Amino acid sequence: MKKGLIFVLFALVSIVSYSQLSWNAKVGMNMSNFTGDAFKDSKMRIGFNVGVGAEYQFTEMWSIQPSLMFTQKGTKMEESEEGITATAKLNPMYLEIPVLAAARFAIADNQNIVVKAGPYFAFGIAGKWKTDIEGDLGGISVEDVLDYLDIPKEADLFGSGEDQMDMKRFDFGIGVGVAYEINKFFVSLDGEFGLTKLVDGDGAPKNMNFSIGVGYKF
Repeated sequence: MKKGLIFVLFALVSIVSYSQLSWNAKVGMNMSNFTGDAFKDSKMRIGFNVGVGAEYQFTEMWSIQPSLMFTQKGTKMEESEEGITATAKLNPMYLEIPVLAAARFAIADNQNIVVKAGPYFAFGIAGKWKTDIEGDLGGISVEDVLDYLDIPKEADLFGSGEDQMDMKRFDFGIGVGVAYEINKFFVSLDGEFGLTKLVDGDGAPKNMNFSIGVGYKF
């Protein structure tokens, strides 16, 4: 019992003595989509992400990496029939907090591979649904067609009032990634898989996002 307690104390002392806190800034490109039955034929949409992060190292190998990111996700849907093409674009924007556990593997002097995984929490702050129709409508205006189909030409994604799509603001999911570090610079490839339905109902969509980014550690 005493030996076990002594071992735990030594382990805690070694972790505390090694612990290091650093900061970083990063920017990247998103390739996002929605999953769900209603979006089986949807296409990826290009967006961006930018933010700041911290890294708290417990040991030379293990650390935790929380970040605060502004990120643009979304999807694109397109239908064509008899020379008429209808396109809908959705671009929700979130404030996002990923909290990832990371393992660092040295591959050369001042060069590392970092593997990371953990949850993310996000809150929708803005975003639009935009619809367009192209082709020969026989003299009928796009607005009249959309009114007949009860589809908005443009609407806010978040909120439940008029001209709003009632999409849920809160999103939660799992993030994974791998990064290559050289000195104070790093390049990362990341994936995010939403676990929260963005609207109510069967087959409701969830966020899915892949990104590539670059950053600098201070």
